[in-house]
This record gives sequence, structure tokens and C-alpha cells, in this order.
Amino acid sequence: MQSPTPSVSERRAAPSSGVRRLASRPDAAHVHDEGGTHVPLTGEPLLPAPPDAESTDRQFAINLARGLQVLRAFTPAEPMLGNRELADRTGLPKATISRLTYTLTLLGYLNRSEKYQRYRLGAGVLTLGYPMLAAMQIRQIARPYMEKLARETRCSVNLGMRDRLSVVYVDSCRPGRDNRAQPDIGSTRPLLATSIGRALLIAESAKERQAVLNRLRLDDPERYAADLPQWDADQAAFASRGYTLSRGDWIRDIHAIAVPVRQPPDDERIALNCTIVSRRLADDWIERTVAPLLLEAALRIERACGVTDARALAGPP
Repeated sequence: MQSPTPSVSERRAAPSSGVRRLASRPDAAHVHDEGGTHVPLTGEPLLPAPPDAESTDRQFAINLARGLQVLRAFTPAEPMLGNRELADRTGLPKATISRLTYTLTLLGYLNRSEKYQRYRLGAGVLTLGYPMLAAMQIRQIARPYMEKLARETRCSVNLGMRDRLSVVYVDSCRPGRDNRAQPDIGSTRPLLATSIGRALLIAESAKERQAVLNRLRLDDPERYAADLPQWDADQAAFASRGYTLSRGDWIRDIHAIAVPVRQPPDDERIALNCTIVSRRLADDWIERTVAPLLLEAALRIERACGVTDARALAGPP
């Protein structure tokens, strides 16, 4: 059934910019990662603004996009939101929000708290993600290599993939409780400010990489300008060293090194990183000790996935 055309009032109330940013909300600026590490939110954009009535994209389901936009408005810092807050976050009319939250609640994707008169994500959202995780063979293939790497380096070892303008973690392991830098599966990080994000960008084709960089620049020009020098440095050094490096670029005292993991052509781009929290880390320790082990683990994972001679490739076309 074709989605009904939005009313004139709804079209006028839609946000004029292409995305709505979460980072602009001071009350949602930071969360705490497992172990108490202070982690700023990535400011991940919501869905692009849907086409208006004059758009030629007749395949775009506006109502579906709006429902997903509501679900994406919830964050670790703001797990409960009311209709008015959801309207503010998404730029959608409150009447539209009321219909969407009612429907999403009936379908199990939202739960309503009668005590607080607000909504939170329901179990239905989690059931959407599990089939994807279960079908990612790379997680099962990489796990023993990740565990070995974590034991050898005392770093947390993580797999991440790109979700539009962010990194989303799909697996993580650490050797013990002494290293607090372990992200939860499904948590996100900024793309250009982190070593794993830069590794994922390097793994993209030149055309896709430039498109993503353009979107990052338009999404947040100031942040893009601040992150660009480290991106340029990592990209220039990658051809000779094969990895990206972060010495507190995103959060002070969190050091990370990352490498793309080549996959078969139809699979998602994946990157592997090692992360450690330390205030007294020798300048060359990661490059001297962790880098060779990380590169070896990535190569073994690639071969186990059926990608041979992957490291002989200087980069994507």
C-alpha cells in the first residue's frame, strides 16, 4: 500500500537542513563507557530529510523514514523521550510524532512509561539487530584471532563497520578488567576522529570515500576542519605502514591503532583495532609492539575469510 502524502502543515514543519544533529544538544553531549570511561556522543546525524511533494524519488517511503527517524532519536544519554522532545529532536510535527509513537509501541519497538509519560526503545529494536550479527561470519572467524591479540597486547580488540557517518562496533573482547576501553556492541564512534573510522574510510573506493568526506564536511564544518589534519596524515602514512593511529585524538588518554580487514566484494567493509587507556604510554609502544601483531592478526583473518594476498594491495581502486 502506498504511503499517504504528508499534509501541507507537515511539509512546512519539516527541517530545512538535510540532517538533524544530536551533538547540538548540550544535555546529550557525553555518556560513560563500560568501566567508567568518559565518552562523548558522536553527534550521529539522523536520517536525511525526506523528499518533499515535488520530489521525483517515488520509491522513498516517507512514513517509514519518519518512523526510523524517531527510533534513532534515542541515545544512551537520553534513553527516555516524550512526544514533545521527539518532535524537537526530529523536526517532525507533534501530531505526526504521536501517530508514530503509538504505532511503534503497538509493534513493540517502543515501550511507554506511564510513570514518566515518556517512551523508551522496546525489545523489538533488539530483535532487528540480532539476525544481522548472527549472519556476520566475520565475527565467528575473527574471534579466536581477536582473543589471542588481546592476550598478547593487553588491549581491547574490536571489530567495527561504517554506519553512514559513524563507526558502529560489531564485536569486542579484552583480556581483563585492567583495560577499560571496551565498547559495547552497537555503540558508535565518530568516523574521522578515530583510528578505526579512518581505517574504514581508507578501505572504501576513492569515489565512495570522497562522497563520505563531502557529507562529513557539510554535516559539521568545524569538526571536519579539526579532524582533517589527522586524516590527511593517516592517509599519507598508510601506504607505507598499513595502519591508522590515534594518540588521544578523540579522547585524551585513549590510544588506538586500526587496520582495514579486506572482505569478499559483496561483504561490508570491516576494520580491526586495538585500544588502550593509559596516561603513561611510551610514544612508540603501540607502533613498536602492537602494530606488528595487529597486522598479522588482520592478515590471518583475511585468509580465513578466503581473501588471499590481500596485503599486497596498496589500497582500494
